[in-house]
Amino acid sequence: VIKNVKFSFNFELGPAGSAGAAADDGGGGGSPRGAGFPKHRGVAPCLKLTVLAVLCLQNSVFTVLHRYSQGTLRESYSSHEVLMTAELLKILYCLLRIRAAGRRREYPQTIITSRTSYLLSRSARMMVLAALYGAMNVLSFVALRNVSAGCFAVLAQLKILTTAACSSLLLGRSYTPAQWRALLQLTLGVLLFSAPLFEAPTAATTGGNTLLGTAAVLTEVTLSGFASIYFEKVIKTDPETLSIWERNLQLAFWSLPVYALFLLQSDAHHALGSHWSPVAIALSCLGAAGGLLVALSIRYGDSVLKTLATAGSIVLSSLLDHCLLTGPLTFVMAVSGAVVILAICNYTFDATPPTATPAVVVVSPRLSPLHEKDFETAASTTTHLPTIIKDV
Repeated sequence: VIKNVKFSFNFELGPAGSAGAAADDGGGGGSPRGAGFPKHRGVAPCLKLTVLAVLCLQNSVFTVLHRYSQGTLRESYSSHEVLMTAELLKILYCLLRIRAAGRRREYPQTIITSRTSYLLSRSARMMVLAALYGAMNVLSFVALRNVSAGCFAVLAQLKILTTAACSSLLLGRSYTPAQWRALLQLTLGVLLFSAPLFEAPTAATTGGNTLLGTAAVLTEVTLSGFASIYFEKVIKTDPETLSIWERNLQLAFWSLPVYALFLLQSDAHHALGSHWSPVAIALSCLGAAGGLLVALSIRYGDSVLKTLATAGSIVLSSLLDHCLLTGPLTFVMAVSGAVVILAICNYTFDATPPTATPAVVVVSPRLSPLHEKDFETAASTTTHLPTIIKDV
């Protein structure tokens, strides 16, 4: 009875009461039970799958369009300018959503300027996340200068496992053995699917330090898993409930200095805004949409499911590349693509029940006649258990 009543109150109130569990548009949601914070209620599984499917489609279209722009059209615009423009578009869209929420008086600061100042003054956590993403970009450059693209592609797939490991360590999530096998199967499937990349002859990295390059890519993979879980933890466990648009505004604001540094470092010879085309504008819009979809996928799902969607987009983008741009599609790629899809289904639809805590059986000695009356009095108080537990 105590176990059932305790579960009832945890489900209704959660650790911090019902106010944080019913936030709108990306407030203080939750995660699966046992993760250390309340479960986000009111999210249908179809909504979660829809967000992940749209994220997979967005990643695929972005990849194919980027290949078309750089490989077929040979356009020479700055990639960092495209990414910075995407962040500016995210800021503009988030400001419009925050302004609409202010008109509905969903927070005390009804004026957009005062609300924006308040959000930016409390965005230190997103500054840390933007710094992590900047460090990951630097590590990618270091790795590609010292190891081949094939080695980089192989080691980069380990981010699937590092994300799950960080989720288990930082959020206290438990995965079934079937889910761990599905993640390992997914990693191997993506590696096989990328086989043409590391089997193709590539130019050797002259003067490169293999140990340094390998350490750089492994560090980047670890930071990638940590950054995903860090973002999820901020979104779902921060005592101050902010919407998903407000979190994106904070992250995009601190991402601008990172991209500005890359522009000054690597694209100084490019005139600002030169060689832009309609395809570059479309890539900026897709990049902005991708950033918002990543946050939504973490909000309504988790970081591991977001990683699954990203892995699925590798298969989908290669299929689109083969159909639209006559890209390669071998028998090994087709089989490994099927392995990736099966791994995603095995993880998502795993029906293995969580490991239950073994019940502790307490054998009490036979009560003496002197204690039988006290036992009956104590048993009569069980009708007041809900009130007692609620007070506790």
